[in-house]
Amino acid sequence: MYLPGRGRIVRGMKPSVDTRFETPFGAFELRRQPLLPKERLRAWDAADAYLLEELAREPEWPRSPLLVNDAFGALGTALHGLEPRSWSDSFLARQALRDNLWRNGLDTASVAFIDSLQTPPAAERVLIKLPKSLALLEDQLLRLKPRLAEGAEVWLAGMQKAMPRSLWPLLERTVGPCDTLPGRRKAKLIRARVDSRLPLPENPWPGRYRFDEADIELLNHSALFSRERLDIGTRFLLEHLPQTEGEGDIVDLGCGNGVIGLMAARQNPEARVSFVDESWMAVASARENLRQVDADLRRCRFVVGNVLDDFETASADLILCNPPFHQQQAVGEGIARLMFRESARVLRPGGELWLVANRHLDYRRPLRRRYATVEQVAQNRKFVLLRAITGQ
Repeated sequence: MYLPGRGRIVRGMKPSVDTRFETPFGAFELRRQPLLPKERLRAWDAADAYLLEELAREPEWPRSPLLVNDAFGALGTALHGLEPRSWSDSFLARQALRDNLWRNGLDTASVAFIDSLQTPPAAERVLIKLPKSLALLEDQLLRLKPRLAEGAEVWLAGMQKAMPRSLWPLLERTVGPCDTLPGRRKAKLIRARVDSRLPLPENPWPGRYRFDEADIELLNHSALFSRERLDIGTRFLLEHLPQTEGEGDIVDLGCGNGVIGLMAARQNPEARVSFVDESWMAVASARENLRQVDADLRRCRFVVGNVLDDFETASADLILCNPPFHQQQAVGEGIARLMFRESARVLRPGGELWLVANRHLDYRRPLRRRYATVEQVAQNRKFVLLRAITGQ
């Protein structure tokens, strides 16, 4: 039996937004993950609704369709009766799918989940939600195409504002000819039919870029942010990385390719370092990059999960973080604030959270609610580096 895990179903945590999703396949109560107080964003969008409406018009519904990038389980929950497979890079997507099935009294085993490091089995119908990263979509299509039979259909839905012009050429050179349906509620639906005669382009992912400070080439899977160069926020944090020595527990929270934790591990060879992200591709990238600089990974821990759910209270001395201010295509501070709250729980007395953030984001106020001391370490024209210390 599936049971919701710690930190996800919280009594009294009510959203400030509609949670009832009406579809041709039924009406469902849906929530996003992670659960945030006074959530203002729905667990579905007009693109989800458009895709389901068009699928319901089909004379025969496909069995076991493949769902790709179903962010909060809206498609999987609605189509549970077709026994779909769901393929995603997001741990939170898996949790949202399972929790939403559970919330609606449905069998949580009715939808098989496949993480992004695996390649799913063949399917006659593929239903894709447009991801934030076209690199991820390219990688997915190139890995999936050899498993699709001639004439199989790939449907891709997304919001019009998020669809770049390069999307159509990508589909046509990897899948086959495309048919674009008229826009509906600011969403679009593209239907492509597999042409197995098309030569399959070489998959450029994972990619690498040179990181001179460690004298290595950092590996980056397709889902990562800033896949082709070190992002400037991370570089700013690395320029002011706190000095540590001796045994201790360091966490690279939201680790991406792991470069922050990697440099902390090189700086302090006696510390135990954990790399945490909700992306399977991020944690896999971090693990591979650590192998390049540290053949003994016994002092390193690699965790795919929801923030710090897998960490005991008062179990870390230092947490390093370049927090995201968006989830999928939505911008917001909810994930960052959850990171601050969980970091305060996991840090030992006198432990420190170091974080880099865009200057326009006012993180001092939420930090002061949970930490004894909050101070600015450094700033430049775009970023501020903050140090938050727990009470003794």
